[in-house]
Amino acid sequence: MRKRSSPQVFENIAVTDAGAKGKTIGKAPDGRIIFISNAVPGDVVDVQTTKKRKAYFEGIATNFHSLSDKRATPVCEHFGICGGCKWQHMDYTHQLFYKQKEVENNLRRIGHLEIPEILPIIGSDQKYFYRNKMEFSFSDSRWLTQEEIKSNNEITDKNAIGFHIPGMWDKILDIKKCHLQSDPSNEIRLEIKKYALENGLSFFNPRSHRGLLRTLMIRTSSTEQIMVLIQFYDDDEKKRNGLLNHLKNKFPQIDSLLYVINRKGNDTIYDQEVHCHSGKEYIYEEMEGLKFKITAKSFYQTNSQQAYELYKIVRKLAGLNKTELVYDLYTGIGTIAQFIAAEAKKVVGIEAIPEAILAAETNAQENNINNVSYYSGDMKNILNDEFVAFNGKPDVIITDPPRDGMHKDVVRQILEIAPEKIVYVSCNSATQARDLELMKEVYEIKAIQPVDMFPQTHHVENVVLLKKRIH
Repeated sequence: MRKRSSPQVFENIAVTDAGAKGKTIGKAPDGRIIFISNAVPGDVVDVQTTKKRKAYFEGIATNFHSLSDKRATPVCEHFGICGGCKWQHMDYTHQLFYKQKEVENNLRRIGHLEIPEILPIIGSDQKYFYRNKMEFSFSDSRWLTQEEIKSNNEITDKNAIGFHIPGMWDKILDIKKCHLQSDPSNEIRLEIKKYALENGLSFFNPRSHRGLLRTLMIRTSSTEQIMVLIQFYDDDEKKRNGLLNHLKNKFPQIDSLLYVINRKGNDTIYDQEVHCHSGKEYIYEEMEGLKFKITAKSFYQTNSQQAYELYKIVRKLAGLNKTELVYDLYTGIGTIAQFIAAEAKKVVGIEAIPEAILAAETNAQENNINNVSYYSGDMKNILNDEFVAFNGKPDVIITDPPRDGMHKDVVRQILEIAPEKIVYVSCNSATQARDLELMKEVYEIKAIQPVDMFPQTHHVENVVLLKKRIH
C-alpha cells in the first residue's frame, strides 16, 4: 500500500493556470506543481495538500489572500459541495479561454501534433438551464454538512434526492434547486420528495440495498416535451402507482411517464425493461425539420441548442457535394448521419447498441431519408475488409466515439480504408490527441473547432478535420 503522507500547508501560492479535470495550477516552493480544486487563475491562496506524488501535489485552498479578476459569483447554493458545476466561480469568458487552451495543450503535448491556428471556441448562449437530461439519486442517509455534524443535534430528515458527492458512491447531496435543467425539472423533483415523505415511501439505501425509490431521470426537449422515469428497487405496485398517478395529475404536461424495477447491483437501465405508465414511450427532438425519437435509453447530446451548432460544424467541415459515400462511426440514434444525409450520396452508420440502431432506422423512416443504412456491432469487429467491400469505400469518415476514444484496431482499420477526409468529434481532447497521433503520418490536421457544450464545467467538445497527405 502507498504510504499516506501528512498534509502540508503552502502559503501565498499564486494560481497561474487551469489544468486537467478543472483543477487550477500553482507551484510549491520546491518547484513541484500543485493542482488546486477550488481556486481560479489569478487567486493568491494558502493550500493544504491532500495528495503528494513525486512530481506534483494536489490540494485545496484554505485561505484566500487576494481574489482573481477572473472570478464570478456562483448562482447555486450547492456550489463547492456538489460536483456538477465546478467552474461557476469563473467568469464565462475565461471559462472559454481555458477550455480552448486545454484543447491546444492536449493536441500538442499528448498527440505531439502540428496544428493550424485553432478556430475560436463557440460558446453557449445558455449559460445555465441548458441540459435536456438530468439523473438524480435517492438516499435515506443524505450528506450532512459540517455544521449539522458539529451541532450534535439529532438529525431526523435524512432522506435526499440529488447528486453523489464527488468520490463518495454512497453519499447523496439533497438538491434544493439545480440550475442545469429548465423548469419544471426542479418542481417535479421536489414534488416527488414531498409526496414520498407524506406517504411513507422509503428512499434507497445503497449499502443495504433496501428501499423503494432508487433514481429519477428527467428529459426535456427542444420541442418542449417532458419525459420522467422513476427507478424503483422494491416492486410495490400500490405505492408505485400512487406516486405515478400523483405525478400524472400534478404535471399533465409530462408526455412520457415511465418506470423501471431494478433490483441489481447498479443503477444502469440499459439492461432493464422500461414500463410506460402513461403517455408515450418517447419524446421528440427536432433539428432543421428533422425529428429524432428519444427513448429512455437513447443517447442524445445533452445540450440541444449546442448540438445543433456542433452538427452544423461537422457538416461544414465534411464539405459534402452530394457525391460522397460517408461512414458515420458511433452513430447512436443516427442524428449526425441524418443531419448530413441531404448533402451526401449515401451515409452508413455503425453503432454498438442494437436499440440505438432500431431507433436510428425508425427516425430515418419518419424523416423520409432513404440514403442511410445502419449496422449494429462492436466497432473494432464490424469495421473490417468485408464490411468495406460490401458497403463501398467511404470518401469521408465521421467519427464521434465515447470519452475513451477509438480502439487502436479501429484506428488501424480507418488507416487501411484511407478515406480522403476524416471529421473527428470528441468530448475528450486527450484521447482524441492520442488517436490523432496514430494517424499523423497519413493525415494532416486542416481545422480545429472547439465547442462549449457544458458551461460552468471544464468539459469541452472538439471537432478536427483531417485530410490525407499527398506523398
